[in-house]
Amino acid sequence: MTPLDPGDEHLASRTGELLGSRHPVFAVATVSGSAVSVASRGAGVDADFEIASISKGLTGLLYADACDRHEISPESTLGDLLPLGDVPAAGVTLGSLSTHRSGLPSVPRSAQPLRRTIALWRHGSNPYGESREELLAHARGVRLGSPRTRYSNVGFALLGHAIAGAAGMAFVDVVRSRLTRPLGLEHLYLPATVDELRPAAVTGRSRRGAAREPWTGEAWAPAGGVRASILDMARLTAALLDTSTPGVAALDPVAPLGSRTQIGAGWVVTEVDGRTITWHNGGSGGFRSWLGVDRAAGTGVVILSATAASVDRPGFALLAEITRAKVP
Repeated sequence: MTPLDPGDEHLASRTGELLGSRHPVFAVATVSGSAVSVASRGAGVDADFEIASISKGLTGLLYADACDRHEISPESTLGDLLPLGDVPAAGVTLGSLSTHRSGLPSVPRSAQPLRRTIALWRHGSNPYGESREELLAHARGVRLGSPRTRYSNVGFALLGHAIAGAAGMAFVDVVRSRLTRPLGLEHLYLPATVDELRPAAVTGRSRRGAAREPWTGEAWAPAGGVRASILDMARLTAALLDTSTPGVAALDPVAPLGSRTQIGAGWVVTEVDGRTITWHNGGSGGFRSWLGVDRAAGTGVVILSATAASVDRPGFALLAEITRAKVP
């Protein structure tokens, strides 16, 4: 396909109907058995979007893969793998991080989350541009809460860097060697700075259309710093369904998350209309994303949008449509 190829026009049209007018720039992929379709509006099918917290799903795959390699175990601690010293966070296990039950907050107080949020609202600024060392400094001062379910960005960021520590590499190199190269994901990458963005990188916008700075940065990449094209996300989804992706055990639920919902290593597993859907969504300053699979039916959907308005409902709806077409 050429950069301007919109892909499957019927799929683009149906997705546009589900998304509505607030999403002028989007890309979508569906997988049904061996059939894979991709489409886009406002950008080429090889343009890359921020997938935001779907990055946690990738980190979950790398966690399960590192367990398979016997480099780590669920009982391994952050202090075993990162230079944290004798602080509370050092005793947190990787297994608890992978299921958001570590007691860590979403963002440490020392990272001034309110100030970051205000800067994002007012100026569209990137709130997550720190280095790995700055992230570790935040972790050394963090207070642990009770080990209950609590969605944690800093938890997954530290999990990714701990996996990298066990492998003796930087996190970006773990992603390259264990996911992008084996699966042929040519345009999936983790830019540390704006200068590392591809020419085909899409600019994200707020719900009102204001441009947002790209969320680049080394520190938080395992939690939300991945960018990818819809072609890559289609390949990833197909690999999740045919179990050829490293660490596919990350999709298996291991802990409760809420009513009719469980969690694997980062991946949410929910009962929807009698079917089991494994999924993750993402949201950054100017992007929203959703990836879901019905493993029993062999179907999957990815939606990437360059507008900060939820795409979760359209994602679930489109997945239900293609599943009904395959499994009446």
